[in-house]
Amino acid sequence: MSGRNEPSLTAYVADFITRTRAPDIPADVMHLGKRSILDGIGLALAGAVAESGHLIRKHLRSLGCTATKGSTVIGSRMRLPARFAAFANGVAIHADDYDDTQLAVAKDRVYGLLTHPTAPALPPVLALGERDGRSGRDVLTAYQIAVEVETKIAEAIHPRHYQDGFHSTATVGAIGAAAGAAHLLGFNREQARRALGIAASQAAGLRENFGTMMKPFHAGRACESGVVAAELAQLGFTATPVILEAGRGFFKAAGGGYDPQAIDGKLGNPWTFAFPGVSIKPHPSGSLTHPGMGLMLDLILKHDIKPAQVKTVAVGVNRQNVNALIHNRPANELQAKFSMQFCMAILLLRRKAGLAEFTDEVVNRPDVKAMIGKIDYGVHAEAEAAGYEKMTTLIDIEFADGRKIGGRADFGKGSPANPMSDDELADKFRECAAWGRLPKANTERVIELVFGLEKLGNISALAKLLATSRRPAKKAPRAGNKAATRRRG
Repeated sequence: MSGRNEPSLTAYVADFITRTRAPDIPADVMHLGKRSILDGIGLALAGAVAESGHLIRKHLRSLGCTATKGSTVIGSRMRLPARFAAFANGVAIHADDYDDTQLAVAKDRVYGLLTHPTAPALPPVLALGERDGRSGRDVLTAYQIAVEVETKIAEAIHPRHYQDGFHSTATVGAIGAAAGAAHLLGFNREQARRALGIAASQAAGLRENFGTMMKPFHAGRACESGVVAAELAQLGFTATPVILEAGRGFFKAAGGGYDPQAIDGKLGNPWTFAFPGVSIKPHPSGSLTHPGMGLMLDLILKHDIKPAQVKTVAVGVNRQNVNALIHNRPANELQAKFSMQFCMAILLLRRKAGLAEFTDEVVNRPDVKAMIGKIDYGVHAEAEAAGYEKMTTLIDIEFADGRKIGGRADFGKGSPANPMSDDELADKFRECAAWGRLPKANTERVIELVFGLEKLGNISALAKLLATSRRPAKKAPRAGNKAATRRRG
């Protein structure tokens, strides 16, 4: 049975956008949202010092975007019109591929290949909220609505959408971004329907660009598209009111169709943050690497594995994993994020895989390349049979002396099955903030404000803490890490 009387799916989504209020969102869902917001802000700080962040700011300055009034570009002194601030911050959040990941419900909806919810959802409402002097509670509620619309649309569209090359964080993210902006701007149903129609026609992003700067660009453009859609709809710009379900609409054109039962009556019932949940990453790499990385690190520490002892490592996954982690011999840090071989190799060599490990210099070290050559990565029948809503990974290590050990993992650290604690999440934020050179006093205050976001009278108080200078860091980069110098410049 349908969860609505309205014959239009787009109208149902618009009603959810316009009618949902903060008291409608359970306290545990609100808290999970605040965790992802803190994570997203930290990643924007870290991503601001990536080369992509430097180039985006250079591009915006070339357009004459040098205003001192407007919305904050996190990790810089720039304040810009909301659309451009949202664009820059969306790129930054996704720059290191360290951002949160939507889980799947159905077995054919590939876990980790749906959306990165926060990258498209947070920057639009943060930028508009700062511009309009909105409260933390207002921004938090709009963010929750953006994530809910985004994730339910991603769950509903036929898997062909992703499998044939669309990047759902980019495509579905644009629609989610518009949903959050529409709520924050106080739209009625018809305005919200137009905003969804405008956003869906801007939805774009191709997976062939994974491992390049275009992947984070996708998230940034989704953010900008959502703001533009809402601002045009507010002015009276027209669009079809049935963009989702129409025969030539988003679901049909972009995916060949959709599963009504995955979205019809399901918005906020349950909230995605409650079930199936959202994963927060402990490593800056594609989410499909994480179960294997967690398992590998456990094996290394349990057996005190030394690199010289390793003869071969077999890593078995499902075919969707192989379809996403496409860089078997990475040549740079961006490709390494989508290389299971690199992720296994760096753990064996360094017993950690953080921001400092994913640099061009580390990726091209001779010992790293040699260890990558020992990793055999491919499809495993057991992982394939487990279902695509999991990221089942099997590891078998053979030592030079003939010994063999192994194991299996279905989910990684940070998933709802093995979540990061609030303290662990705060530590990740501190790592990202330090990488982005945010002063320590600001760092601790941001943590405090975000965990109490619903009490914040004006979101600008948070935004002010997120501006940093672009002056060179006083401390030298980590030893042997020339790439860190480039990223921090």
